Formats: sequence, structure tokens, C-alpha cells
Amino acid sequence: MFRYAAVAAVCMVALQANAGLFEDDEARRAILDLRQKVDASQLKMGDDVRKSTEDNAQLRRSVLDLSNQIEALRNELANLRGQNENLTRSVTEMQRTQKDLTQGVDERLRKFEPGKVSVDGKEFVADPAEKQEFESALATLRKGDFAAAQTSFVTFLKRYPQTGYRTSALFWLGNAQYALRNYRDAVTNFRSLVAAEPDHLRAPEALLSLANCQVELKDPKSARKTLEDLVKAYPQAEAASVAKERLAKLK
Repeated sequence: MFRYAAVAAVCMVALQANAGLFEDDEARRAILDLRQKVDASQLKMGDDVRKSTEDNAQLRRSVLDLSNQIEALRNELANLRGQNENLTRSVTEMQRTQKDLTQGVDERLRKFEPGKVSVDGKEFVADPAEKQEFESALATLRKGDFAAAQTSFVTFLKRYPQTGYRTSALFWLGNAQYALRNYRDAVTNFRSLVAAEPDHLRAPEALLSLANCQVELKDPKSARKTLEDLVKAYPQAEAASVAKERLAKLK
């Protein structure tokens, strides 16, 4: 009986020992598995960290490249703006220069182009040189240089026979000749004026001056006829009032 109990005890101890061995092996395997998993996890983590580091480095390089590109674009844009400003200034300067040149050319051309003028209530077109020559002759007359004025008006009428100044030029030429006591030529010019343009503003004065010339030529009969024609043709003119007074005194 005791022997059986001892055998049973030995078996129990053996089973327990085997169970302990079994448990240790399982534990070792579990530990090894866990260690392998940890090593694998650490390896993977290291790979991930390394990859992440490389990705971050690549991202930094990309960001740096992008930043450099942006800076380059900014510099290029600044240069383009500068060029555009310079171009704008150049274009503006060219336009100003062109405008000045155009105005200068226009002004020079206007010196030679015919233009409208108005003299003694009459409007017509005259060349600048023609206008200047007439005004110069008139200025000479007004200065009292009657001989030079006579020459200037005679030359003017020969040079511009169809001029719109003709009637006015004849009037002032006749006055210069009257002042020079060249009455016959003055009579001719005053008559030409009235015959050519009886409605001209200077026509009544021309008739009055014509009558004065006839008086100086000792031809009172013709002078009376001229004054009567003046009063009849231009009753409202100031020269007609003067003519009436002259008629009252004329014998």
C-alpha cells in the first residue's frame, strides 16, 4: 500500500516536473515570439522613421526649391516691372516728343497755309505772306511814310492782283497818293474801288476822298457831282453828313 502511495507520489512529482518544463518552454517560446515581434516592430519602426526622415528631407528640399523658385519669380517680376516702367516712360517721352514735333510742324505749316482774315468788314482767305505784306504797307502808311507806303501798296497789288485785300489796298493807296498830292492817281484808285465794290465799307469814304482830289484838281463841278452821288447812294453813312457840309460850302 505504501509502495503504491510512493509510486503515485513519484508520478505526481514527475508530472509536476514535466508540467513545469512544459510551462517553461511555452514561456520561452512566447518570450522569443514577443522578442521577434518587438525586433520586427523596432525594425519596421526604424524603417518608418528612416523613410519619414528621408521624406521630410525630400519635403524640405522641395520646399526650399519652391522657395527659391518663388524668390526667382519675384526677382523676375520686379525686373519686368522695372522694364515696364522704363518702357512706359520711354513711350510717354516718345509721345511727348512726337506731339511737340507735330505741333512744331503744324505751326510751321500754318505759316505757309492760307487762312481766313477779316478786313473792313470783308472776310476772305489769304496767304500768310500776303497778309503780312498788306499789314506791313498799312503800318508804313500809319507811320506817315507816304512815299514808302505808296510803293508798298503798288507792289502789293501787282504781286497779288486777285487778292481779297484789293479794295482796301486801293483805298489806302489813294490816301497815300492824296497825301503826296498825287491827285490824279488817287482819283483813279478811288474810282476803281467804288466801281469794283460799291457795297464795300470804304466806298463812301472813297467817294468823299475822290471829291477832295477833284477840288484839289480845280474841278469843283466834278467834286459836286461826286458828293451828290455820295449822299444819294449812302445817305446813312458818316461820310454823307460830311458831304452835305462840303456841298453847302462848295461853289
